[in-house]
Amino acid sequence: MVITLDPELEAALNEVARSKGVAPEVLALNVLRERILDMAKLLPRDEWERGLLELAQDCGVSLPDWAVSSEGIYD
Repeated sequence: MVITLDPELEAALNEVARSKGVAPEVLALNVLRERILDMAKLLPRDEWERGLLELAQDCGVSLPDWAVSSEGIYD
């Protein structure tokens, strides 16, 4: 597979790779591997998972246990 980058993306890739001390090809492969494999993990395997993922919402971070304990509520 050959991927053609536009000049802006190529310049950014070269700059970030240089700052990290790696070859641009290595950086591009690492980023693709990280992003694509993470996306593949979220692909639903059946109708039940598809429905569950459609209902999911990102609510930010969860509160620590102490914050929702009876002592934490009154602090």
